[in-house]
Amino acid sequence: MMSQIAYGIFLIVLIPLLITFNTVFIINKYNQTLDVTLQRQALSMGRTIATLVENDLPWSDFIQIKIEALIKNNIAIEAIDVLIPEKNGDNFKIIASSDKKNIGKTNDFYFYKLAWLQPKNDGLATDSLGLSGANQKIDAPENRFWLVAMPMTGSDGSKQALISIKISSEIIDNLTNYNRNASIFILVGTVIIVIMFLLVAVRLWDYALLYRKIKEVDKMKDEFISIASHELRTPVTGIRGFTSMIVDGTLGKVNDKVKKSALMIQRESERLAILVEDLLNVSRIEQNRVKMNLKPADAGHIINEVIENLSVQAENKKLYLDFKSNTQILPIINVDTDRLKQVLINLIGNAIKYTENGGIKIITKEKDNASILEITIKDTGIGMSSKERERLFEKFYRIQSDKTKNIVGTGLGLWITKKFVELMGGEIMIDSIKGVGTQITLLFPIVKS
Repeated sequence: MMSQIAYGIFLIVLIPLLITFNTVFIINKYNQTLDVTLQRQALSMGRTIATLVENDLPWSDFIQIKIEALIKNNIAIEAIDVLIPEKNGDNFKIIASSDKKNIGKTNDFYFYKLAWLQPKNDGLATDSLGLSGANQKIDAPENRFWLVAMPMTGSDGSKQALISIKISSEIIDNLTNYNRNASIFILVGTVIIVIMFLLVAVRLWDYALLYRKIKEVDKMKDEFISIASHELRTPVTGIRGFTSMIVDGTLGKVNDKVKKSALMIQRESERLAILVEDLLNVSRIEQNRVKMNLKPADAGHIINEVIENLSVQAENKKLYLDFKSNTQILPIINVDTDRLKQVLINLIGNAIKYTENGGIKIITKEKDNASILEITIKDTGIGMSSKERERLFEKFYRIQSDKTKNIVGTGLGLWITKKFVELMGGEIMIDSIKGVGTQITLLFPIVKS
């Protein structure tokens, strides 16, 4: 149990960590790819502006006009400077700028020196983060930007000036931050959902283990019932045999008091025998150990035999027990004869037990073009409500009322009956009205007319 709990905790920690690592890795890769794309776009913009400006290098006033127009018409460009190297080559002088205050100033920015060494139209581009990381002389920017610097050549093909362009990446950064924040929110939500799922999974795991233990206990219960029932059959048979000998005088003459007590023992032992047999049948059915000896059988003969066995019970309660068939000879059905007898004895016996006045009719007829034999057992007993009918075939269920409290039974008979009918390929249906009576219908396929 402890190992399973530890495994569940391990999964709860590991899976969110893996999802987090994967999300961070993807975001970083996305940012790297985006930076490369932005750098290329910045260089492309720098080449376009450099081509536009370098034709006017001899005339700084014209360059100034073009710079002002570019700044005005392009919100992405924050600043443009055109610089020329001084004689020593270490400093660059600004000859045109989007900020006129900078015109005439010199700059020894190391980034410009590196850009000056690049071929024409092949300058450098870096973002403000890269400049800050390289300890360049640059004020800490509020917003990220890209700085492009590339040399420009004159009409003779020699380098004459350097153009510096500061391009804002605010729009891209806002989009990037939005995507990053959205990814983080999705990550947090995913982690929460995964943790909740894992908690449920661990709980379901516990339920699965509990279910397995219940199945094991249920199996042990079935085995115990099976063994106990088998062991009980022998002493119960012995008790029934000896009490029968006492009652019929085989063991000698006994007085009325002893005989009365023996009859009571005989009745209770018969009840115990029925209970043991019911428990055995339940155990066999649940363990799929019931073997049906299906063979063609005369349904009429079986019904008559059952009626003959139960007629004494009906007569004792002054009930009629009639058998009515639509044909003189009933069709052949494929059943286990002993099991069908047990089914009919149980159903007709119940009808006798729960009927005080009137009686029971057994009606048979052929249905569906003589393909189905219908056996109906109809009584004038106490009946039952619709709610009681719904649970009638449940194990150990018995209708509890003032009229049934003195009627003995295990609540297993109808459950066993239904299972036996289904194992023989039949169908059982019930209809009942409280205070009027009950009608039970059995359907079996006909194999031979």
